[in-house]
Amino acid sequence: MPATAPQISFDDFMKVDVRIGRVLTAEPFPEARKPAYKLSIDFGPDIGIKKSSAQITVHYTLDELVGRKVAAVVNFPPRQIGPVKSEVLTLGFPDADGEVVLVGVDRDAVVGGRLF
Repeated sequence: MPATAPQISFDDFMKVDVRIGRVLTAEPFPEARKPAYKLSIDFGPDIGIKKSSAQITVHYTLDELVGRKVAAVVNFPPRQIGPVKSEVLTLGFPDADGEVVLVGVDRDAVVGGRLF
């Protein structure tokens, strides 16, 4: 297990805008170097619909992702990943093999709600 990251202030933490969104569409992304899906995620009226490339093909099928709530960082600059501009970073943790397990919530959270 890697060591923890250096300490930051609460103000530093608040600069990272993590929101809950609902996956509207999930599509194959064969152009990606590593297996990935293209996601379209709705973050509500204030942020809108954003695109993400997510390396989550091991544990999730396209069908089970549609309608699922996910957590994502919404205030990083967009990254060009092949032909896709990924606008948000969909969040997950590694399983024992290093494959991504999505961050989830155990109750109904409001789309667009911010992590605090």
